[in-house]
Amino acid sequence: MNKVSNKELRSVFWRSFALQGAFNYERMQNIGYCYSMIPVIKKLYQDKDSQSKALMRHLEIFNTTPAVVPTIMGITAAMEEENSNNPHFDEQSINAVKASLMGPLAGIGDSIFWGTLRIIAAGIGVSIAADGNIFGPILFFLIFNIPNFLIRIFGLKLGYQVGVNSLEKIQREGLMDKIMSVATIIGLSVVGGMVATMLSIKTPLQWEVSGAEVIVQDILDKILPNMLPLIFTFALYKLMKKVSITWLTLGIILFGTVMHFVGIL
Repeated sequence: MNKVSNKELRSVFWRSFALQGAFNYERMQNIGYCYSMIPVIKKLYQDKDSQSKALMRHLEIFNTTPAVVPTIMGITAAMEEENSNNPHFDEQSINAVKASLMGPLAGIGDSIFWGTLRIIAAGIGVSIAADGNIFGPILFFLIFNIPNFLIRIFGLKLGYQVGVNSLEKIQREGLMDKIMSVATIIGLSVVGGMVATMLSIKTPLQWEVSGAEVIVQDILDKILPNMLPLIFTFALYKLMKKVSITWLTLGIILFGTVMHFVGIL
């Protein structure tokens, strides 16, 4: 029976600090995540084909707060372990679970580390450094990074233990299909929320009809709020199947420039 040891988990832990070393705008943290999982993959899969499939699995898009990513890696390690030992395990569920966790944990991680802890650490560090005390930046570093380090350590262990203890029950009771369904719903909800809140596309078009001012954006908002971002997202989704991300990015820049120049968007 293949089993992940503490040696592999330690390697995953240290490699997780390189998560954003190859960040890209196509699949974000995927290369760093894949790099972190290499020790586990090499331990669990002996043949090259299985290793290649596992590596490709972890090159899918991934993005979350770096401090909480070891927790997801621990769960992933447990799922890879189950996949290597159980021929009936659905390997597609590995990425489904990753996708379902990265959004909610990113929200928690960003709120704790970027929105709260960093501000507290900076406030304390700056107040001390303002008096010329060298311990100001040192204290900032310690206040922010000690909790960060501890969350990484215990998160990885907890993630692996939860995964190992739960997977057998999940498989036995047929809960994996339900988990994948929930993961899909959560993933689509997160993407939908991002489109509505982070993608701002509006039209300044307006004209007068019989003395009344007609504002196109107001009409569109009454029909369906954020209609233009939604249409734009669906168009990109269709184009992604036929056009490379590089050309899409250049096309978006050109399209946005032209539409703004002619006064449509």
